[in-house]
Order: sequence, then C-alpha cells, then structure tokens
Amino acid sequence: MKSFEAKPWVVPQPVLIIGTYNKKGEANAMNAAWGGQWDMKEIMISMGAHATTENLEANNGEFTVAFATSKTLVAADYVGIVSAKKEPRKIEKTGWKVEKAQKVNAPVFTDFPMTLECRINRKIEESETGYYLVAEIVNILVDEHYLASDGQPDIEKMGLITYDPVHHSYIELGKKVGQAFNDGKKL
Repeated sequence: MKSFEAKPWVVPQPVLIIGTYNKKGEANAMNAAWGGQWDMKEIMISMGAHATTENLEANNGEFTVAFATSKTLVAADYVGIVSAKKEPRKIEKTGWKVEKAQKVNAPVFTDFPMTLECRINRKIEESETGYYLVAEIVNILVDEHYLASDGQPDIEKMGLITYDPVHHSYIELGKKVGQAFNDGKKL
C-alpha cells in the first residue's frame, strides 16, 4: 500500500449548499463540503469566515442546506468560488428560483431535490477564522418528482454529487448496490 500524509480525504463528501438571508433580506448561498450528520436530528458543518457566517449571525442562526446534483453542479460550484461580498448579484447569476422556507427564516432554492431547514444549536471552537456549527434539522423539503413509490425520498433519482478532495472534482453518486441492516445477515 502507498502511504500519504494526513489530508481531508474522508469520502464521500456531500456538496452542501447553505442558504441564508443577508441583513437586507436578500438570498445568499455558499458551497460547503465539510459537513454531515451529527445526531439523529442534527447536522454539523465546518464554517469559515464568509458572508454566510455573517448572515447566520444576523439571522438568529437559521439557514437551509440543499444537496447539490449533477444538474445544479455548475451553479453550485460557482457559489463556492464567488463571495457575495464581491458579487451582490451572485444568486441572480445562478438562475436558481428562490422561495422562503416553511419553518425557518432562510431561502429555499427550488432547483434542488431536497433541502433541510435548520437552526444552529451551538458553535464549537469559534475563532476569527470560523467555527463548527451543530444545527437542528427543523424540517425537510423534498420535490415530489424525487419521491419513491412508498412516498419517501428516492436518493437514487436525485443525481446527488460528492466532492472528490483528492482530485478536486465532483462525482455523481450511483445506483443502489445493497440493502442496509439486511445484507450482512447472509453471514
């Protein structure tokens, strides 16, 4: 086996689009890769110092998290490389449709198949360069086009992408290959 020094290579890494309102009530979005499930009804995201961080402070820690797809890839990457501090028309340039979330004061970008409505519970290791946020999932919105026959979200249909930190690229998640909490019973 080839050995590598420690790097942020835990994979797959979701491509998360964080939606907030600024002080003027305008929608903003940023791309975040370092996040995941924290507890049954909580998520964790590593946040740097961004316009989004300022928006979270001004907006009682309420935000949305959408999961990027192969269809939203170009605009999802764009909101990760362009700051709203430098480009006030950032969301307009993405072409995304925006609605107000149902349960939190944050934007929902309806071009994404699934969005979490969230509220910060706590910040960990806060410094001038950012913090880790732990947030409660208040509500989950799923476009009805992405529901399975059982009425639950169909992850396979969504075309979700993952960030490849090794080659700095995006990979579309593939097909179902097994059944959790069942296949291991064969042993």
